[in-house]
Amino acid sequence: MGQQLMDKPWLKQYGPGVPATINPDTHASLVDLLEVAFSTHAKRDMMAYQGSRWTFADVEVQSRRLAAWLQAQKLSAGARVAVMMPNIPHYAVAIAAILRAGHVVVNVNPMYTPRELEHQLNDSGAEAIIVLEYFGPTVQEVIERTPIKHIVLASLGDVFGPIKGPWMTYKSRNVDKHVIDFQLPTGGGRQLTTMKAALSQGKSLPYRRPALTGQDVAFLQYTGGTTGVSKGATLTHRNLVANILQCEAWFKPELDKVTDGQLINVVALPMYHVFALTVCYFLSARMGTMNVMIDNARDVNKVIKTLKGFKITQFPAVNTLYNALVEEPDFATLDFSRLKVCNGGGMAVQQSTAQEWHRITGVPIVEGYGLSETSPVVTVNRLDNTEYNGAIGYPLPSTEIALLDDDGQPQPIGQAGEISIRGPQVMAGYWQRPDETAQVMTADGFFRTGDIGVMADDGLIKIVDRKKDMILVSGFNVYPNEIEQVVNLHPGVTECCVIGVPDERSGEAVKLFVVRKDYSLSEADVAAYCKEQLTGYKRPKHIEFREDLPMSNVGKILRKELRDEELAHRAAQARNKAA
Repeated sequence: MGQQLMDKPWLKQYGPGVPATINPDTHASLVDLLEVAFSTHAKRDMMAYQGSRWTFADVEVQSRRLAAWLQAQKLSAGARVAVMMPNIPHYAVAIAAILRAGHVVVNVNPMYTPRELEHQLNDSGAEAIIVLEYFGPTVQEVIERTPIKHIVLASLGDVFGPIKGPWMTYKSRNVDKHVIDFQLPTGGGRQLTTMKAALSQGKSLPYRRPALTGQDVAFLQYTGGTTGVSKGATLTHRNLVANILQCEAWFKPELDKVTDGQLINVVALPMYHVFALTVCYFLSARMGTMNVMIDNARDVNKVIKTLKGFKITQFPAVNTLYNALVEEPDFATLDFSRLKVCNGGGMAVQQSTAQEWHRITGVPIVEGYGLSETSPVVTVNRLDNTEYNGAIGYPLPSTEIALLDDDGQPQPIGQAGEISIRGPQVMAGYWQRPDETAQVMTADGFFRTGDIGVMADDGLIKIVDRKKDMILVSGFNVYPNEIEQVVNLHPGVTECCVIGVPDERSGEAVKLFVVRKDYSLSEADVAAYCKEQLTGYKRPKHIEFREDLPMSNVGKILRKELRDEELAHRAAQARNKAA
């Protein structure tokens, strides 16, 4: 890859105590990492939720029982087990149990529509699903068209006894629905078990620690990749262990300055998202940190009320949440005396948000960059960088970055190129998609991200553009192809196109252009249809009807022309407003 990578200018910018490399084979597997954590930190609190706390020993016992139960079900070797829950203690138990049973975790967004859930369960070949009862109706709609043979239905009192205080699910909060009646079919060899019963049975079943290696698959983390068809990034045990150790190497020198008790991390990011999975769940386990579980970060007042009981030390989040919090006067009343690390990812951190956060808390938001395909963290800014720089930071230890042109040649310092990553955190490939894996991996092991960046002389990287058409809504990848495929199925639509437009709250929002077949079709009709077919962050925020769409001479819709029109329109609006 040339002199640029041999020099690795970023190494000179590492903070005190940050090593140039980590050893990804420190733990043979995530099971090894977790069991060391359970033993080392046994008496410490691992989680706090709704006024209750649970120790590392509590989670060890319950996850071992559930693992024993899973092993007794005689699933196939390397079986995939889906988990469909928000941030509740059950999730921590389920992830550990699936891995300790020797199986593969398939994280599922609990707000998926039936169509999205069906695709993920079928594509992964999941044989079992652990789901909170609030999301049972979605599972009911698709279960008979999937390979699922075991359904573990969880309710809030299943794991550690009754949970104190009221609980508001995403559905309760966002669409004003509570648990509705549903009936999960059990024919065709399919079995339904409550999580409570599985834990009770597992108590008397033998548990056999699996013989795992770093090359074994740990997670299928679903993403649009670089094309838009939802696919599983195959993350091995070694991938995740490496990224946990890379993050620890970067953050530990600052966190070691906390000498007055246990580290306390805020888990407001959903744990089904790879950012929280690594930075909250596994890194906290490794470091003996207590996770304060937030089940619905959209309820900002509830987040603030929850945090009043803690002197937090870490707060990873996306810009959307940081911004929502600084706009609430009560946020400034929290105790930030122990706060050391606020790492922003998933979407660009906005300058106004970063400055206001720093003013209120005294701690900068340290922006980083990563993808599902990289477990996820790739770059992070220095923790002592208090000035907003609009950059994504420096490569983590044992990470190489090349900026490649279309021919795969590295670009010199200061020249834009596609950000390409090589390191132990890079996925093994897309699940059962060798052709698509080959499209994003170079012959010498670099993963091409589709993002265009520039590297400064010192190795600091800025993103300047996106090569692909992906839209980033509150840290979640949204791919126009998927939305267009759904909308085009509506009988009143002739054709459509989707672009991303700037949005103050979510960074970007989805805008849908529609050519109608049926002129009685209204914006409300399209919005209602999208609500049925797409999860919240994928739904168009703006809908515009057109008589036609710009096309190339071969009939391809020219998305770029629509983007350019939108930019020109917004610029004109801004000029008119200024005048």
